[in-house]
Amino acid sequence: MNPIRMGLIGCGGMGGGHVLGAASLSGRLKVTAVCDIEPERADRAAQSMGAASAVTDYRDLLDDVDAVLIALPHHLHYEVGLACLEAGKHVLMEKPMCNTEEQCIGLIEAAERNGNVLMTAYPVRFWPIVRKMKELIDNRTYGEPFHMSIYTEQFTRFPAGHWTESADKLGGGQLFSHGCHYIDLLLWFLGRPVKGFHLGTRLGTPWMEREGTSDLAIEFESGAVGYHFGTWGARGTRIGYAIHIHCTEGMLEFNRAEGKLYLHSHIVEERANLDTASRTRVLMEDNAPGKKTQYELEHFLDCIDAGQQPDTDGYDSLQGLRVIWKLYEAERAGTIADLRGLGLAVR
Repeated sequence: MNPIRMGLIGCGGMGGGHVLGAASLSGRLKVTAVCDIEPERADRAAQSMGAASAVTDYRDLLDDVDAVLIALPHHLHYEVGLACLEAGKHVLMEKPMCNTEEQCIGLIEAAERNGNVLMTAYPVRFWPIVRKMKELIDNRTYGEPFHMSIYTEQFTRFPAGHWTESADKLGGGQLFSHGCHYIDLLLWFLGRPVKGFHLGTRLGTPWMEREGTSDLAIEFESGAVGYHFGTWGARGTRIGYAIHIHCTEGMLEFNRAEGKLYLHSHIVEERANLDTASRTRVLMEDNAPGKKTQYELEHFLDCIDAGQQPDTDGYDSLQGLRVIWKLYEAERAGTIADLRGLGLAVR
């Protein structure tokens, strides 16, 4: 079977994060063309990825590819994604899918009309340790999950005038741009959301038009609660990047910095002496560097080959964004968001 011919549209930071992933799949995928409005950046990307063509207009690469990875500023996702789908290309879209519901639905309908795969690039879903956590939760290996927490502490500031400073181009603030990864994870692990709230602030990130720091909590139909804290304003970190899932028979912890999945169990019963020690053991290790995008790319290729819907398809992506829009709306109104019934009725 011939490898899928892939085009990279957008060779900046997000696009560059896929270089290692694409290289690891050289037997199934060949990057044949790249595009960036800055010719020098396109040339560098072509050289690093072994692409024969480097262009400054995405339309000029469509004849040379079967599929595209779109890693552009968010406000350009719809225009470019629609053109690629209408040209019969499969699309792996960097998150978030689009900045509005109307645009998301437009891409979903175009993919269905043309028989193409449309997948949102949520790489965390496909990391081996995260897949293992999902397996353990689904199998109730350590009992019923009742609380899931996701922490992301980082310092994210681009040069003055960068598109990420614009709420219109970004689609919102830190929650919409980055937190969409973790809304996706919470829904995937815990199921149907019922209600929730979001509190965001620009304090500490004055370069942002909207929030640079987010705290949110969501209640699910099972009774479990999901929590996410994310900031682009960290000047130091202790938690860094971590996922904690409390179950009735133990707590799972993914420490990304260490590349380890821990089980904490047999906690000492608290008797007003603050001694709450527990036993700890390592369940799995994965120290692969970078964003580990090879796993989502592999899934994308599998879906193209089999003609099937991706795990992070347009429907799931839209549901996660609807949660964010509802949280934003309730925050402005000073109320609790009603998150029931946000999935698409027909799939």
